Amino acid sequence: MADFDLGLVWFRRDLRVADHAALYHALTRCRRVLCAFVFDREILAPLPKNDRRVPFIHASAVELDQALRDAGGSLIVRHGAPLEEIPSLARECGAQAVFANRDYEPSAKARDVAVAERLAGAGAAFFTFKDQTIFDHDDVLTGAGKPYTVFTPYKRNWLATLTPDTLKPYASEDALSALAKPPSRVKHVIPSLDALGFSARHAPALPAGTSGALSLFDDFRDRMSDYQRTRDFPAVKGPSYLGVHLRHGTISIRALARSAHDAQRHGNRGAETWLSELVWRDFYFSVLHHFPQVGVPGDHRAFKPEYDRIKWETGDAADAHFAAWCEGRTGYPLVDAAMRQINQSGYMHNRLRMVVASFLTKDLGIDWRRGEAYFETLLNDFELSSNNGGWQWAASSGCDAQPYFRIFNPVTQSEKFDPKGKFIRHYVPEVAALSDKDIHAPWRASPDALAAAKIALGADYPLPIVDHETARKTTLARYDVVKGARNER
Repeated sequence: MADFDLGLVWFRRDLRVADHAALYHALTRCRRVLCAFVFDREILAPLPKNDRRVPFIHASAVELDQALRDAGGSLIVRHGAPLEEIPSLARECGAQAVFANRDYEPSAKARDVAVAERLAGAGAAFFTFKDQTIFDHDDVLTGAGKPYTVFTPYKRNWLATLTPDTLKPYASEDALSALAKPPSRVKHVIPSLDALGFSARHAPALPAGTSGALSLFDDFRDRMSDYQRTRDFPAVKGPSYLGVHLRHGTISIRALARSAHDAQRHGNRGAETWLSELVWRDFYFSVLHHFPQVGVPGDHRAFKPEYDRIKWETGDAADAHFAAWCEGRTGYPLVDAAMRQINQSGYMHNRLRMVVASFLTKDLGIDWRRGEAYFETLLNDFELSSNNGGWQWAASSGCDAQPYFRIFNPVTQSEKFDPKGKFIRHYVPEVAALSDKDIHAPWRASPDALAAAKIALGADYPLPIVDHETARKTTLARYDVVKGARNER
């Protein structure tokens, strides 16, 4: 016998039907199930009209709606504040319970608490489930019951905790007969992009919805065995490109981890490395949950408090350097190519995220939070936990971060990971005519080589805005305050 006559599934960052925890629990506990999604006005309002991510979400919601319609239901879509829309919709439809998958960002957790309280006041229950991670909350802790702050032991315990049941899919697709159509009085037409305040002229940067995710995953499965070898080279098709799909849940994390784990067990080294990247994702979710100060809206703190003592560069010169970094005109071709890639596409290769973050914080001496915020405005796959974790790793202020005295050299990184200059030539055509040797550091090229390539440095392409060796010494001095703080303990 069903626990509830009518349940409401609140889709958030889980825009799929298959292997969906909240949907499965609703379908098996309720006689009838309705489905809803809210375009959160508070999140969307600050975004530019041409934001690339909203068309992806919109297209994914349209595909989800069609999948639900094919099974006898539909997706009720609202544009407003979830705190108002979800309790109102539950009341309007007569739902006795709302089912959703957990979110880990501080603002989302506060929202869910408020929604649960408002639903309870109206006599409706609110249930949340683990879905966007393999392990969450207190699933993987140290022997002393504490959260991990170092990745390697976390990964070791994560793998030891893994069982076939952990990766078992929820059979949500097998119970869709419980889906119901909304009452006729409930409007459930998906608003257009224009109605949401966004341009409909831009197609999603990547194929959207579950169909897009499965297409990318099918392609990556054929390349997974090479992942360990190819993943660091931006001119090579090495990554899975599934980040945006994981961000919005158009494919199940369990399906991806299960595929990688099975392949790893058969000796696939590439799959082993890719699975490790999925573990990093869980690790950063865990850090954000247990140490929410790192992700407080408008006030992100360093994981290691002593790093908040660092005096970052400010003023007009720092602002000019930040603008040059943002616009891809630092004079370091690999850095500039990476920044132009994110500006043009909303995507940046993972190796390059580390390179440009190190350059901003340790060559330019600019607060990592400025770079973190810039990435937040552009990344198709923006994830607060991993974006914050990556930036703090680069700035050495995070958990398990690179030591502050390890500073990426942008030229040697370029020579190592784009040796033929293929990636640079694509995004920085100004230097494309230089040789494979000279393209990584044009200012070191001979006058004859520059003349042959028809490049006038300072006119056609910038001279370096900082000298790396000088900046490195300045950074080591800047970080002395960290050593002093440790000595005070």
